[in-house]
Amino acid sequence: MANKPNLNPEAAAKIEETEEGTVLFNVPFPKDLSQLKEMSPILVKQPYQIDYLHSYGQDSPFFAGLANKKLLGTKCPKCGYTYGTPRLHCMMCGAECDWFELPQEARIHTFTVCHFGSQEFLPQCPFILIQVEWDGVDTLFLSRLVGPDPNEATLDWVGRKIRARFLRLSKFKPTDVYFVFAD
Repeated sequence: MANKPNLNPEAAAKIEETEEGTVLFNVPFPKDLSQLKEMSPILVKQPYQIDYLHSYGQDSPFFAGLANKKLLGTKCPKCGYTYGTPRLHCMMCGAECDWFELPQEARIHTFTVCHFGSQEFLPQCPFILIQVEWDGVDTLFLSRLVGPDPNEATLDWVGRKIRARFLRLSKFKPTDVYFVFAD
């Protein structure tokens, strides 16, 4: 005769209790249920986290390049238009573009000093935004200039040579690359 499993309904209907998440002890409760409407609300402070899955899609090679200390642009094989800020398709003729490596040396086309910024940049205010220009590239690239004092900005910076620098630990963000003066 085979052993029958324990069919105790009380044992089978129990959920294991753990101390993860929100655990409350000694929650006030009135002895007289007529006082429930007078009870203060229970307030629970709880951390909230969400994992957000984001795809860079067609821009993935650009971010992979940044993680590998390379700047990538695109070039139209049909009309030859080149993009410092990559585009999968040419804005001039619509053809699919090819990837190429941009030089890490460039020039400042223009700049501005930002005294206010998004939450990510608030600790760095004031900071310098630049438009990066390369020979033979038809569009500009927006980045930061790091090193000079923003309070001493001068138009002498326009046309000055700069060099790309990359964060040691990539965050897969456009801010993984920044520029410093080359000279």
